[in-house]
Amino acid sequence: MSTRPLLALAFGLVAAPGFAAEPSATDQKIAALTAAIDKHLAADWAARNIRPAAEADDAEFCRRVYLDVIGRIPKVSEVRAFEADPAADKRAKLVEVLLTKPSHATHFASVARSKWLPETLTDQQTMYLGQQFEDWLRKRFAQNVKMDEVVRTVLTAEVFLGQRGQFQPVRNRAYDADQGAIQAFYQAAQSKPENLGSTVTRAFLGVKLECAQCHDHPFAPYTREQFWQFAAFFGEFTPLPPNRPSFVGPVKPQADKNTLAVAGTSRKVTAAFMDGTSPNWTEEKSPREELADWVTAPVNPYFARNLANRLWAQLFGVGILDPIDEPGENNPPSHPELLDTLAKGYADCGFDQRAMIRAVVASQAYNRTSRISHPSQGDPRRFARMNVKSLTGHQIYDSFATATGVRDNQPRNMAYYDQGNGTVTRFSIKTLFPDPPKPTETQTSILQALAMMNGKLTADQTSLDKSEILAAVLDAPFLDTEKRLETLFFTAITRKPTPEELEKLASYVDRGGPSGDKKKALADVFWVLLNSPEFLFNH
Repeated sequence: MSTRPLLALAFGLVAAPGFAAEPSATDQKIAALTAAIDKHLAADWAARNIRPAAEADDAEFCRRVYLDVIGRIPKVSEVRAFEADPAADKRAKLVEVLLTKPSHATHFASVARSKWLPETLTDQQTMYLGQQFEDWLRKRFAQNVKMDEVVRTVLTAEVFLGQRGQFQPVRNRAYDADQGAIQAFYQAAQSKPENLGSTVTRAFLGVKLECAQCHDHPFAPYTREQFWQFAAFFGEFTPLPPNRPSFVGPVKPQADKNTLAVAGTSRKVTAAFMDGTSPNWTEEKSPREELADWVTAPVNPYFARNLANRLWAQLFGVGILDPIDEPGENNPPSHPELLDTLAKGYADCGFDQRAMIRAVVASQAYNRTSRISHPSQGDPRRFARMNVKSLTGHQIYDSFATATGVRDNQPRNMAYYDQGNGTVTRFSIKTLFPDPPKPTETQTSILQALAMMNGKLTADQTSLDKSEILAAVLDAPFLDTEKRLETLFFTAITRKPTPEELEKLASYVDRGGPSGDKKKALADVFWVLLNSPEFLFNH
């Protein structure tokens, strides 16, 4: 089927019989951006004599888009319904459905928290606050709040500081719970201006400016002076005298909070943007409000590029600029014009992340198979085939739950606390499978392999006594061995077995395996599928 369905179909537009629906302005922008992506990559492939891979079949696409958009594999009924749908626009319609599921917001909030505040994934002091921040993000993604508004809210939040600059519970004051959740962003940086400046430049602008904290950046044109000038936007976060808790407003610049002392020197600098310009300081706006205006401006040369590149890296496993937060002469974008186009498209769509997802997922590159069919497809940064990506701990747990029916009764917002009773929880899997720093290069560790092969979770869910899915497959009288195997394949790895696989495995099951028991042999097959690379990777 074509990945370029007609515009009216591609975005799920419905018209009354006999009438053509007019695409909205946003739909037109999305379609134009998708066409631009295809054009840029096709030109690159032609110039490099790259032969792109074939289009992914429906089952491969279905599994990929479920994992990328909602963070889990599809259920058997979902993938079978998708394959049976004869509509030419069914891929676009599936994306629309997934974008409105609550699990889309949950998955993207988890990814954003891990990229923006990675320290909260491992630091016991900020773990729970990080989860609160993730819950706040989830609500924003569920409402499709535009990304510039999300970032502006974070940058201008009212923050409560207690004695000596430490964060304290709020008492005797009406306080927005959302503002409390955002405090995690500031507490993770220990309320230090230099740490906050580093976090903001890395997370929202795609630049590791902290490399210039003590000296000029060794590989990029950023100076120590620039680092401290940017940190000065958070100059209000200074230690307070004892017994003087305070709300940080944000304050106005006349209070001398737009300046900051350079560590280790007697000099003070005034807040200035990374491009060398400075705000027109007024009484109406605080330093952080001025910063938010500049960061989220559509013309900002960093903000839209960073958002676009991060989304691309999430969907393809590698960014156009990669590493994503180290721009410089030693790390040029693989496709500079494409990155510029994506950044402009992001801004033109009003920083609507769902619009960007639609545009990228509709591209030919995203719809290609991950199977290599020609040596020219080997470089993952040319995007001539889909890259194979490691799953996050959350994706593994949620996919395992989808495939087996197992459920962790612990609320997701308590997922970073072990129950201490040997129960396998989301916490256990998340700890064992931390988010990979580079999804296209991660290898499974010995501990991970042992846990999947011999751990309690897998053992229980491939046991004839405890596995719900095995019981359902075995108790269905209308299923023969081949149909049972096909069901287990769809359950675990979202595809039918090949004829060769089916012949070998059906023979194994019918013989009863080493024990002579057909039911145990079928459980063995399910165990193999759950331990296969096809289950543990997105492809």
